[in-house]
Parts: sequence; C-alpha cells; structure tokens
Amino acid sequence: MMEMAVDIPVLIGLDGVYQATRWLLDADEFIIGRSPGCDLVVADRQISRKHARLVRGPEGYVLEDLGSKNGTYLNGTRIDEPQRLQDGDEIQVALAVKMAFLESEATVQLSEPIGEGRLWMDLLGSRVFVRGEELSPPLSAAQYRLLELLYKNSNRVVSREEMIAYVWEGTSAEGVSDQAIDALVRRLRDRLEEYDSDQSFIVTVRGRGWRIENVD
Repeated sequence: MMEMAVDIPVLIGLDGVYQATRWLLDADEFIIGRSPGCDLVVADRQISRKHARLVRGPEGYVLEDLGSKNGTYLNGTRIDEPQRLQDGDEIQVALAVKMAFLESEATVQLSEPIGEGRLWMDLLGSRVFVRGEELSPPLSAAQYRLLELLYKNSNRVVSREEMIAYVWEGTSAEGVSDQAIDALVRRLRDRLEEYDSDQSFIVTVRGRGWRIENVD
C-alpha cells in the first residue's frame, strides 16, 4: 500500500455508485442534495433539494441536516442538530449515499494497482495514472465510471448494456443513445492519450462492446 498525506479534510464514498469517490473539503461549506447547485448532486428521490451540509468552523467541520424528509445519519444515528465531525465518522444521507469523513491529519491508504501496465487506477482515492503521471484535471464522473468498469474487467469485453447500467445507473438502455456512448468513449480516449499517444487504451470490439488495452 502507498500512503498520501491529506492536507485538507476529505469525504470518501463507501458504497453504491459513489464507492471510492473522493471529495476534498476545501471550502467553508459543502452542500449535499438533489439541486444542481449543490456541491454533491445526488439524483435520487430520497434526497431533498438541499439535504445536508458540512460547515467549517474554528474547531473543524460540522454536519447539519437541512430539514430533509428522509434524514441525515451520523454513525448510524439520525441527527436533529449540528454535530461536530471526528476523524473516521460515517455519514449517511437518507439511504442513498454513505461516506466516511477523514480529517486533515488523517492518512488515506491508496490501493495498489490492479495488474501491470501503462495505466493504473487508485480505486480508493479515485485517481488515474498513465505512465506514472496523475491525470490533472481529473476525469469527469462519467469518464471515471467508464474507465473503472473497463479496468475492473480488464480480462474481457464489456457490453453496451453493462456500460449503460454502470455509467448511467438507473437509466434504461433505450434512454442512452449510441451517439452519447461513442462521445463518452472518444472523450475518455482523448484524455488518456494526452499522457501516452503511443497506445489506444480503449478498444472497440465491433458488435460486442469495449475492452481496455493496458500493456507495458
């Protein structure tokens, strides 16, 4: 395992679509909700438009529920009043999102790469490296989800249906056009090839789907 000292607090997704996703808390306020203006937008009917927020105070971050219908939970207990967060606390927003809070003094454990190759992913820290260089700025959420799916299934071809279910969770296959898929694949290829133009990491297997090609 590698270790990375974290300079600022961080939230890490613990399950579901947000598993291993990382949000740096580098502002005075971090709002979670269904509204597009929130810092973490959760498109789930359980989530209120502005559901909960983390507020930075003189002694650290405080978790508040914003009058949500389905509640905000800290270490399994629904909160009614603002609660000071401690390192390792578990936050659950309704039943939709579960996250861990790590303070600035904490150390985030970064996972080892799966296999060997020019590309590897730190699945816990939601980071992508090509030839040892981290992608910056990070991939978009959809690009990361697509790469994660291919990376975890590097020994086989991933079908269109699998891609839609993983990247566009909750959307029917009919709701995602071939043009949207092709555009996403193209944008991901372009981002990766910025760091290694000698290799096309995402290979289209005609009539079957896509696979990742990750060689030394």
